[in-house]
Amino acid sequence: MDLRIFTEPQQGASYDTLLTVAKATEDLGFDAFFRSDHYLRMGSVDGLPGPTDAWITLAGLARETSRIRLGTLMTAGTFRLPGVLAIQVAQVDQMSGGRVELGLGSGWFEEEHRAYGIPFPKEKFARLEEQLEIVTGLWNTPLGQTYTHHGTHYQLTDSPALPKPTQPKVPVLIGGHGAVRTPRLAARYADEFNIPFASVEDSDRQFGRVRAAAEAAGRKADDLVYSNALVACVGKDDSEVARRAAAIGRDVTELKANGLAGSPAEVVDKIGRYAAIGASRIYFQILDLDDLDHLELISSQVQSQLG
Repeated sequence: MDLRIFTEPQQGASYDTLLTVAKATEDLGFDAFFRSDHYLRMGSVDGLPGPTDAWITLAGLARETSRIRLGTLMTAGTFRLPGVLAIQVAQVDQMSGGRVELGLGSGWFEEEHRAYGIPFPKEKFARLEEQLEIVTGLWNTPLGQTYTHHGTHYQLTDSPALPKPTQPKVPVLIGGHGAVRTPRLAARYADEFNIPFASVEDSDRQFGRVRAAAEAAGRKADDLVYSNALVACVGKDDSEVARRAAAIGRDVTELKANGLAGSPAEVVDKIGRYAAIGASRIYFQILDLDDLDHLELISSQVQSQLG
C-alpha cells in the first residue's frame, strides 16, 4: 500500500510551509506529496497568506526534493489552456528528474473563478476530455513531428509538441464519483483512478464501474491503479485524536465515519478494508500543516504496518 500526503494550501499555507511539509514527507518515507489546485479558501478559515499556484509550487519542490513523487489532486481544467499545461507539466517533470504525476479534473468551484476573473464555462466535461486528448497527444508526438488538433473547444495547428517530459509516460490521474462519463474517461486516459472522500462501499461500486469501462475499452482492469483520498486525524490516544480534530474544526465521530481517524490500529484496520476492494494507494488529506508530529505518527505507527 502506497501512502501519500495530500494538502489543501488554499485553506492557508505559504510556499515555505508547503516546502517544510514536502521535506517531512520525503524524510518520513512517504511515497509522494500532492496538493490541490484552488485559488480561494473554502469554509470559515481566512486562507491567509493567500493562494499559491499548484504548478509553481511543484516546480519549486521539484528542486528541493529528490525522491518523492509530486502531483495534483486535481489540476483544474478551467485554469489553464491544455497546450500551456502540457508545457508546464513537462518542464516540472524535467526539473524533478521525472517524478511528476498529473491529476486533471474539470474544475468545479465557481466562486474562485469569479474572484480571480477566470472564465467558468457551462460545459466543462467535454472540455476536460479534449484537454486530456491534447496534453497526452502533445507528449506522445514523436520528436521531429508536429501535432494538430481541431476540436470543439481547442485548435492546435502544427505544434512542435515540445518540451517532452523526462518520464517516458507521465502518470495521469482521473477521479470522481460520476457513474458513466468519468469511468469512460478514466478507461481511455488514466493510469490511476482516484475517488475522494468516499466510503468503502461507494469506492467499491465506483472501482467496479471503472474496471468494467477499462475492459470495454480493451484494457485490462488491473492496468490502472485504484486509490482513495481521505482526511486524516490520527492520535496515540483519544485525547490526541480529539485535539487534532478540534484543530481542523471537525467532529471525531464524523471523522471516524468518513475519514482515517482514531488510533493507528483503527486507521490500519480501515485502510485494510479499502485494500480489500482493490485500493493500492491512499492519499492522507492533511489539513493542519503545522502539525508535523502528525506526519511522524502516521509514518511510524501506520505506514510501518502497511509496508
